[in-house]
Amino acid sequence: MSKMIEILQEEHRNIARLLNVLEQELKVFDRRERPDYEIFQAIIQYFQEFPDRCHHPKEDVVFDVLKQRNPAVAAAVGDIQSEHRLEAERLRRFSQMVDDILADQEIPRQTVHIAAEDFIDHQRRHMAKEEQLLFPAALETLTAADWAKLDARADERKDPMFDGAVETRFQTLHSTILRWEKETEEQRLKMSPAQG
Repeated sequence: MSKMIEILQEEHRNIARLLNVLEQELKVFDRRERPDYEIFQAIIQYFQEFPDRCHHPKEDVVFDVLKQRNPAVAAAVGDIQSEHRLEAERLRRFSQMVDDILADQEIPRQTVHIAAEDFIDHQRRHMAKEEQLLFPAALETLTAADWAKLDARADERKDPMFDGAVETRFQTLHSTILRWEKETEEQRLKMSPAQG
């Protein structure tokens, strides 16, 4: 497998972790309790800074080479680049609602819920589409020379939350993710039948 695809798949796993935390905070919000808005803001900042600037450009370049190699296969995958622009718009809408809430503006809970859920659902569907269509099509279609060029161009910028040292501004979010994953695993172990 290509280094580029391995990087993209790892980044998808990390993005999925963030979406899980966002979903948990949304459940708190839906119970009419106060979610951790610092977590909301950190997730929004992460999505503005990492996927938009580092992750999506890598996918876009893979898609561009796929279009050059086999336009019909690329057309069957769909317009990945356009979807990335739509994701950015969904994130902007959700971000604006969080900002408005923190500025004490009145916003119906349902409106906030819809914006957050829309962002989460579309992120998950988009990643699934890339993993089920784009990545396999690229692996099947691109040549060894294509992958060598792509792998050489792979953005080596570190993920500010999951690669090595966690940047200070994401420390709380990272700790929350680790705590939530540990609690989830402990709940699974409690619910699983006793091993005999």
